[in-house]
Amino acid sequence: MPVKILSVFGTRPDAIKMCPLVKLLAADSRFESIVCVSAQHREMLDQVLAIFDVHPDYDLNIMKPSQTLFQISAAMIPGIGEVLEAVKPDLVLVHGDTSTAFLAALAAFYQQIPVGHVEAGLRTGNIYSPFPEEMNRMLVGRLATLHFAPTLRNRENLLQEHALGKIFVTGNTVIDAMRYTTVSDYHYEDPVLESLRDQAGKFVLMTAHRRENLGAPLAAICRAVLRLVDAVPDLHVVYPVHLNPAVRNTVYPLLSGHARIHLTEPVNLRDAHNFMARCRFVMTDSGGIQEEATALGVPTLVLRRETERGEGIETGILKLVGVEEENIFQAARELAENDSVHDKMSKSENPYGDGHACEYIADAIAGYFNSKECVL
Repeated sequence: MPVKILSVFGTRPDAIKMCPLVKLLAADSRFESIVCVSAQHREMLDQVLAIFDVHPDYDLNIMKPSQTLFQISAAMIPGIGEVLEAVKPDLVLVHGDTSTAFLAALAAFYQQIPVGHVEAGLRTGNIYSPFPEEMNRMLVGRLATLHFAPTLRNRENLLQEHALGKIFVTGNTVIDAMRYTTVSDYHYEDPVLESLRDQAGKFVLMTAHRRENLGAPLAAICRAVLRLVDAVPDLHVVYPVHLNPAVRNTVYPLLSGHARIHLTEPVNLRDAHNFMARCRFVMTDSGGIQEEATALGVPTLVLRRETERGEGIETGILKLVGVEEENIFQAARELAENDSVHDKMSKSENPYGDGHACEYIADAIAGYFNSKECVL
């Protein structure tokens, strides 16, 4: 009998990293693959599902305008509970550090269903940064039976916490995803990106939206970007602005109207990956983009005080610059103008796997359920 796997995810970053896996599981006779999305993000999630041609079997559609963590929790638990009752899976797969991941893992625990945690073991050591993601992934780590750790560092974090169950080092599925998305001679769907396609100059992709950066930190980031484009005359910054009103209410008053700062709607995954590949560097507070840029060999300034991607810092392709205006400005200007600094960061190795993480995860699941140690 095939192993019945219910994959649960709900945000754009989750979908990017889970869609390659659910497609592989669906094509593998060892598994019966069922997909449930929470739609914790709606529009941004749907963009990714369309690119990978993934059609969920269940859609909880929990997103509400300006939703709070309380509202997400209140909507998610009964919804996923009903899905678990209907599907009765052998394993629930969740990804990363979202509220969807934690709540789905908790619901599976309530029904004594094993949990597999994709992208397990990432830690900053500060439970409030990123918030609530650091605590979410720690809690999933306590609930999971199978831990799919991208790196040896992530495995070590789990061992230090005495995680129960089995740990597998697989690489990160985001590297697998990029095989679907990056091509040569790419034409963008976003009109702003397409208008820049043949322009000369240096290009920076920027994202900033994390909950802990809202307010004063995001304003400081924006002021640093304004100074940067004024200091470097041939530099263009493209900033796909998150749909969260708390982000937009800060960003647009500070950055709109500058000829070389291009504020766009959230761009689709193919546009993002292909534009990133031609950038001089990236500025971001995103976790996944740190890995994506690393895989592409693009230097990246991390707009946070801590990062759970310490491997990228150690290899040199990521630089943690915090959220202070002056630090961001100085680091970005150096990357924009100093070729030796830029080239040194670009030549760093990718620590996040070989692009076959999904295959390793599938084999680990099959091996677990075929072993005598599997007790349900």
